Amino acid sequence: MAAAAAVAELIPYTSAHTKTAHHFSSEFSYASTRISGHRRLRLRPIQNSRIRCSVTSNEVEAPAAVKLGELKKKADCYGVFCLTYDLKAEEETKSWKKMVNIAVSGAAGMISNHLLFKLASGEVLGPDQPIALKLLGSERSLQALEGVAMELEDSLFPLLREVSIGIDPYEVFQDADWALLIGAKPRGPGMERAELLDINGQIFVEQGKALNAVASRNVKVIVVGNPCNTNALICLKNAPDIPAKNFHALTRLDENRAKCQLALKAGVFYDQVSNMTIWGNHSTTQVPDFLNARINGVPVKEVIKDTKWLQEEFTQVVQTRGGVLIKKWGRSSAASTAVSIVDAMRSLVTPTPEGDWFSSGVYTAGNPYGIADDIVFSMPCRSNGDGDYELVKDVEFDDYLWNRIKKTEAELLAEKKCVAHLTGEGIAVCDLPGDTMLPGEM
Repeated sequence: MAAAAAVAELIPYTSAHTKTAHHFSSEFSYASTRISGHRRLRLRPIQNSRIRCSVTSNEVEAPAAVKLGELKKKADCYGVFCLTYDLKAEEETKSWKKMVNIAVSGAAGMISNHLLFKLASGEVLGPDQPIALKLLGSERSLQALEGVAMELEDSLFPLLREVSIGIDPYEVFQDADWALLIGAKPRGPGMERAELLDINGQIFVEQGKALNAVASRNVKVIVVGNPCNTNALICLKNAPDIPAKNFHALTRLDENRAKCQLALKAGVFYDQVSNMTIWGNHSTTQVPDFLNARINGVPVKEVIKDTKWLQEEFTQVVQTRGGVLIKKWGRSSAASTAVSIVDAMRSLVTPTPEGDWFSSGVYTAGNPYGIADDIVFSMPCRSNGDGDYELVKDVEFDDYLWNRIKKTEAELLAEKKCVAHLTGEGIAVCDLPGDTMLPGEM
């Protein structure tokens, strides 16, 4: 039976409850939500009820009464998830895979509004993979976060086994297998980029420490909040017990935009574009690599012979695409960002096609290209589909590409010095080489 129907079935249909049944559902949801420092409403006792769950063919006896104290023991649940999916181990269907815990910060924002439902549907990790969503918000967004959880309830996703919401990363990140760190402060009018680095950097200090304390030792972390490369560096430096290799800065949207532009110019569909790399920072110094990219397996420069277009217009369009979108639509690219997060996750859990690769901002220690160590830099990666990756070695460089790479490297080294106080490396010295803010930071 669908989850919403299961909740409805809990209401005893007696004359004594006729007047109160209408209020039961919302009262139950609020009562069963665990949020530090917030009032919990009284839960109405439930008697003589049965639940039939959509995730098992057997009937599960509901307790004669559900006490608030019992729900408090179940920390990671929201609303219907506190009962419908709280099955004993021996009652679980044997075909279920082990549940994957996905923590999402900024979970009440527009990007998450697109992303969470893709995750819950099975679109990302597969149609047979149960998940738990652990949603991190702030004091200000708490009511909106409850609304998100209610929508997830009402969507009846059979793979969504648990939903928890909260404002404390030490609670929300508990046992996380994936951490999608979307939440960050936008850059306001008159704010210097150095100030943005410091403000958002402090958020990622706290989140890195929380991941280090309570997340899975093999948690995969994708940092979306800008400036994402340096925020990922701050996060990994504050999580020394988690492999630095497990941290990613999202540059997949930039890769997707580059593929789109090459496909348009060549007059092909974008699935014919492969081996696209975004090098460096998620800023206007990023380097869309047309030297190593392919169209129908042929080097781009043999298909698109207009070198001036490749070096100037193509590069500029990719770097500024987000700003153009904002001017056209009046809002940032939340939906396409959510899609790119899905793509980034899929690239790590699906074997990379032979000869192809994908872009991700990763830790540079030991890289084969000669890029400075100890920064987070977007580079070409391949995966066996186990969540891990390796850097691609068979790439070419020419003077144009290498000079652009050195420019974005210099920017990331300057950003690193600017946040030294947040990475445990001394006093911050902030001397950024110009303002290369992306529109999404505003």
